[in-house]
Order: sequence, then structure tokens, then C-alpha cells
Amino acid sequence: MDTLWDNIEKLSAVCRAAGAHLPDEELKALQIGKVAEEAGEATHALHGLKGLTTCGDDHTWSEVQNDLGGAVIAALLAMH
Repeated sequence: MDTLWDNIEKLSAVCRAAGAHLPDEELKALQIGKVAEEAGEATHALHGLKGLTTCGDDHTWSEVQNDLGGAVIAALLAMH
């Protein structure tokens, strides 16, 4: 059975392959930026859940959790 880190390693290999044309430091910086992007999406979904958006987006707790999961995975990939 694969562990979490086994799966992160597989995903990281896919990301490295997609960014093979970039210098390592730039790829790392982009991965860290992805963490912030995903966290921002979770924040936006939370605002939508609480009716605090000006654009009228409605969100559910499940969407907030999904975006948080994306932030966690992005963080694990950046850590790897």
C-alpha cells in the first residue's frame, strides 16, 4: 500500500516533468506560489459560504474542504 509520501513523490515527479524546462529554483518558487493560490481559493470559498462575497458566489463547506485539501497537497509537493 502506498503511503502519503509515496503518492507525493509520484505527483512531484509529474510536476518536475511538466516543469523540466524551468530552472529548479524557479520551479520551487512556483510550487510555493501554488500553495498561496490554493489557500486563497479556500478563503474565497469560505467567504462564499458565509455570504461575504461581492460577486454572489455561494459555496458549501465541502468546497471549502476541497480547496483546503488542494492547499495541503500543494504544500506537501513544495516540501518534497
